[in-house]
Amino acid sequence: MELAAPSARRLYQRFVEGIDGPLLTLSLMLAALGLATLFSASYEQPGRVASQAANLTVALAGMWVMARIPPQTLMRFAVPAYLFGIALLIAVALAGDIVNGARRWLHVGVTRFQPSEMMKLALPLMLAWYFHKNEATLRLRDFGVAALLLALPVLLIARQPDLGTAVLVAAAGCYVIFFAGIGWKVIAALGVLGLASLFPLWGMLHDYQRRRILTLLDPAQDPLGAGYHTIQSTIAVGSGGITGKGWLRGTQTHLEFIPERHTDFIFAVFSEEFGLIGNLVLLALYTLLIARGLMIAASAATFFSRLIAASITLMFFTYAFVNMGMVAGILPVVGVPLPFISYGGTALLTLFIGIGILMSVHNHRRLVQT
Repeated sequence: MELAAPSARRLYQRFVEGIDGPLLTLSLMLAALGLATLFSASYEQPGRVASQAANLTVALAGMWVMARIPPQTLMRFAVPAYLFGIALLIAVALAGDIVNGARRWLHVGVTRFQPSEMMKLALPLMLAWYFHKNEATLRLRDFGVAALLLALPVLLIARQPDLGTAVLVAAAGCYVIFFAGIGWKVIAALGVLGLASLFPLWGMLHDYQRRRILTLLDPAQDPLGAGYHTIQSTIAVGSGGITGKGWLRGTQTHLEFIPERHTDFIFAVFSEEFGLIGNLVLLALYTLLIARGLMIAASAATFFSRLIAASITLMFFTYAFVNMGMVAGILPVVGVPLPFISYGGTALLTLFIGIGILMSVHNHRRLVQT
């Protein structure tokens, strides 16, 4: 018995080695809130909760594996992961499944997955590898090459069409470029170029995407069509009040007024049932998660680790900001899930793999001599 206890202790220590307690606690708290909200949002399909719990188990296993892979090893896989992701996006364009008018999915055996999700990590890895490789001699030309590396997957994803994922992938890449040290003059020039390109880009959008943007200005102009999502979600958010209506008591939810309430609009369900106080708790959890990620990025041992950690952390911010802004009616509806809360296996796996990479960066951080 005395020998068994140290052996069990060593096994436990080996199992939790490299796991960052604050990151794991915060992400699990968010996932638990997600399961509770999903239970209410999917009352007519209770199997979704069990499915999401299974997704969470797989995602945690992915996090555990990634936490043990050193950043130096991740760097070696950056180029193959990027090229493989591009190949999958091309395969989607040629032979992907069409769901709700969009070609975004690939069948693999008995299941299917969304290859664009992996580019949220593969693109930052590729750009961080490229900048790390050229760290000593970074020039404007290198940022131009990075912009091309970013543009290729973003355009392939936008073509599916999947504007929401394209925005997230573009944001993740832009964060790497920003933290790599691009000058403010270049940023200002790109901003002017972006404004000048709005008119031709408007013509490239699909009709439903243009309607969503116009509806943002006045949802009431099409209350049963393009404006329906925004109107119903803002009603749900407002009806929650200070303390909310209580778990499982959301009328907008259970009378089925909220569309896509288990995925993109789950924040409306959460707001109606938990109110302003619940929203402040949710914001606090996201803020602490982002703060922890930025602390890990600041203490990273290499340029590559710092870039990838900062990009992943701010990707969490972009997820939450875009989704909450969309549900609250201050941003267009672009189909972005609420991180760790919305239903979906591929997105949840991507998020926890990102958490695992942050843990890996922290576990291999620079040791400070005292």
